[in-house]
Amino acid sequence: MRTAAFARYQADDGPRELVLLQGADRTRLLIDRREQDGSDARLLAHLAREEPDANAKLVCREFLADSRRGARPLLDSDFRAGAEGDRDRGGESFRPAVLRDTAGARYHLAAVGAPRQLRWQRELRGSGAQTLSTREVVGALEAYEPACAITRAAVERYRRDRSVSVATLAIELRRIESSPIVLNRRLREAVLEAVREHGVSFSAIAMSCGRIKHDRRGNGSGETSWLGRRVGLLASSPGARPNPWVHSDTLALIARQGLGVAPREVELP
Repeated sequence: MRTAAFARYQADDGPRELVLLQGADRTRLLIDRREQDGSDARLLAHLAREEPDANAKLVCREFLADSRRGARPLLDSDFRAGAEGDRDRGGESFRPAVLRDTAGARYHLAAVGAPRQLRWQRELRGSGAQTLSTREVVGALEAYEPACAITRAAVERYRRDRSVSVATLAIELRRIESSPIVLNRRLREAVLEAVREHGVSFSAIAMSCGRIKHDRRGNGSGETSWLGRRVGLLASSPGARPNPWVHSDTLALIARQGLGVAPREVELP
């Protein structure tokens, strides 16, 4: 039976659709797939049984607004698993906490707006609070934990509390957990260690990854700027900050071909 699409869009491989499919125990899977034959299915969110379809619409809107539109492949096991918020996370309980980055900025959850929503806030000395996404907090700290653990526990704690909404937090957490865009900090550390401890050059690593440039005489060398941007050492444009994120495929390429290690060794948990 054909499932009604929440949204459709045009991708490089043709028209695609976003649909809800039935999961285990009345949960629902929000899927991105090819419209013609339903192939190349990717998981955007796994909604708990008590969650409204409106949350799926919020995920769709955020996904379509993101130019990268990254999501992990759908697995057969997803149809047997519980929703993200219902899975065992080691007994986490919500404890309000203030996190700090290396520049001294403070990050914490607070109820803001009308209607009230629980959102991450950043406070800099001498300036007011700024609302950030969970992904922006994770990127600023260059670590998934404890920001994701605090977010996950807050979603579970306030899921049924009508005085404050955690729908946006839940959606942001799902996107982090399903996105193929991952933190590059450990990859950067591995590259710098290879250069420092083993005498490998940035150029050699880039060449091993197939990123080669040639001078006017035809001499080849590695694209060190490409490598520097992917591992978060160089910014992509003047005045910008280095990107703390990298696509998991690129991380795997640099790990295997450039460093000769398994990708899991340079992935952050």
